[in-house]
Amino acid sequence: MSRRVAQRRSPAVRGVMGSVAALAAGLVLVAGTAGTATAIPAGGGTRATAGCGSDQGEKQPSAAAAAAARAATAEPPAAAVGTAAEKISYSLPSQLPIGMWSRSGITLRTPVTKGTVRLDVRSRGFGTDSLSVQHYVPTTHKWTDLKSSPTGSDTHGVFTFPVTADASAARPHSVALRIQDLDRPGTLTVTASVDDGKGRTYSAPARTATTTRPDVSVSGWRGGDRLTRGGAPSGPFTVTVKNTTDRPYPALYASYYAYGTGNSHALAPKDLVLQQYRPGHGWERVPLVAGGCDPGMSAALLPVAKGPLAPGATVSYRLRIAVAASAPRDVSRADAGVTVGNGDLSFFHQDLPFGIR
Repeated sequence: MSRRVAQRRSPAVRGVMGSVAALAAGLVLVAGTAGTATAIPAGGGTRATAGCGSDQGEKQPSAAAAAAARAATAEPPAAAVGTAAEKISYSLPSQLPIGMWSRSGITLRTPVTKGTVRLDVRSRGFGTDSLSVQHYVPTTHKWTDLKSSPTGSDTHGVFTFPVTADASAARPHSVALRIQDLDRPGTLTVTASVDDGKGRTYSAPARTATTTRPDVSVSGWRGGDRLTRGGAPSGPFTVTVKNTTDRPYPALYASYYAYGTGNSHALAPKDLVLQQYRPGHGWERVPLVAGGCDPGMSAALLPVAKGPLAPGATVSYRLRIAVAASAPRDVSRADAGVTVGNGDLSFFHQDLPFGIR
């Protein structure tokens, strides 16, 4: 997650729990966000935080952090883009799946001495402060954030990096870039230019991409349901994920979360029974894990996909929830819901509250 996105969202993550909005934003960090994407532990794995606040959870090592470390030193392929007649060329794929790095690139065919490459980004459907843009630095073998400049507009971002290159049409100089959206679907248009350090500026044709994510739906859940302590579970409900993007989605996961308080008590994991149906196994209980200092709980649903979810593929999570006889009598409602994501980023959230009698 870029520093700008983290700064913008930290008040919601670190705020006092007590409402479903706060729960969806920060509960155990595995529940994801209410309608937007944010960093959570890899694979949706549940674990109670060691203490109050999200910082302690963020410091725990994860598979996502290890993958990010490997990606940081991975040498990208060097390939020229554009045509020989262009002083600067810029490439961008037509789709940018949310939460995944997408490769782009700059190719220079003119000498640049202590110049600056500039990306002017205009977005629709989300703010450009949710974008993370990096360039690869061969001398350090690392991906480095591009410098961002304020523009006074949420939908206009400017990203820059310095460059010196003895480039020409016969000897083009290419710089690997990558970009990802951490928020909502929409579109963005990027215009790349370079100041050659000698008073001349060259621009590349603008490129437009669509930020996308898999389609997720929840069926079978009846709003306003009331469950009886020690009684039958809810009717089965299904979370269906279809990869409508043009790329495989890795490390797909889904999480369930719940939160309920009364005048004197709060729901605990022993008070709810979450089950998931898997062909060949039947209904299996999925353990809920307490949310550390917050009286909430969450669970990583059992995997239903082997490997990345291919473009066009669909998977489903079939669930039911029951209230145990141990549930405190003064709790009459639970705020609950599901999130779906990939790796360390959630891209879908839906509330599924229920009453308790």
